[in-house]
Amino acid sequence: MPLLRFPALRVRLRPTGPWRIGPDTGARDRAETVYHSDSLFSAVSSAMERLGVLAEWLSATAGGPGTPAVRFSSCFPWQGELLFLPAPRSMWPPPSSVKLRWKGARFLPVSLIAQLFSGQLLNEDDWVVDAGSECLIPAARSAAGGPLRITMRSRAAVDRLAPGQVDPHTVAAIEFARDAGFWTLAVFRDEDAMAAWRLRVEAALRFLADSGFGGERSHGWGRSETPEFETGHLPDLLSLHAAQAESSEGETEPLPGTHYWLLSLFSPGPDDQIDWKHGDYTSVTRAGRIESPAGWGESKQLLRMVCEGSVIRALAHPRGVARDVAPPGFPHPVYRAGFAVAVPVPWRTVL
Repeated sequence: MPLLRFPALRVRLRPTGPWRIGPDTGARDRAETVYHSDSLFSAVSSAMERLGVLAEWLSATAGGPGTPAVRFSSCFPWQGELLFLPAPRSMWPPPSSVKLRWKGARFLPVSLIAQLFSGQLLNEDDWVVDAGSECLIPAARSAAGGPLRITMRSRAAVDRLAPGQVDPHTVAAIEFARDAGFWTLAVFRDEDAMAAWRLRVEAALRFLADSGFGGERSHGWGRSETPEFETGHLPDLLSLHAAQAESSEGETEPLPGTHYWLLSLFSPGPDDQIDWKHGDYTSVTRAGRIESPAGWGESKQLLRMVCEGSVIRALAHPRGVARDVAPPGFPHPVYRAGFAVAVPVPWRTVL
């Protein structure tokens, strides 16, 4: 099967303060260390409304037939020159180590993932698991720590209608190390889609860098310096050349299709031909609240999605779909994007 290459933007965000990415449970004392692709799509859609092109944006992505004009990966940590990605489930963790608890690492440097795809063994003396970020970092950098950590911040909610009523509480926040942050991929359907939407996507991300991503934006959280953009093609922007050839190692017999490593949350559409009996994947139930003048704070319908890092087998490149998760009777659709940003990978099971 020929390798599909998609024009793409690699976007690096440099936070200027704490971020708040709440878990699906809504617990104040918990925070996610991934800004999921469906949340990023919703944030960009909100920015597109401010830019006056929301209807056109939704028609080109969530509301139109076929492959969307633009898809987003989830936002993952970076630090210095290291870009981290979710460990591919079919190859991680490696066999048990005396010194290192490999399975404690949720995110791996791109360079190490390329080694996994090529079948190279890992030297346990070269790596350390950073507990705060769940990133596998070079042992030579262990003293400096990982790209981020979760901390607790004190808050006090004051009831303006009832003087003297105060609700003190704490909330979990993400704090970033120096020269660290989040990065993501904006993937375009083709060159025409990139020509039509690249500048507007960049403008939307610049707007969000000023206004904030995630929760607690009214307190100035979630902001970033001006995003840094790099153009190229997926999967070339990941420098995972070893992942471009399919391998049947570890299988008892050849099977049709290709294995794809997901870099976004995925909700399969009617045209996706997924072989759910093979692969290595997990799912998550996504919740959340609506931010709309038509119903601010109303709960979205729950949706089960395949997680980042999952490896699925499909007869063609998975596409995904955006599903309307508005509650019954809501005056307009509320889309949760489940578009697949995926890379074909060799199939190797952990020994």
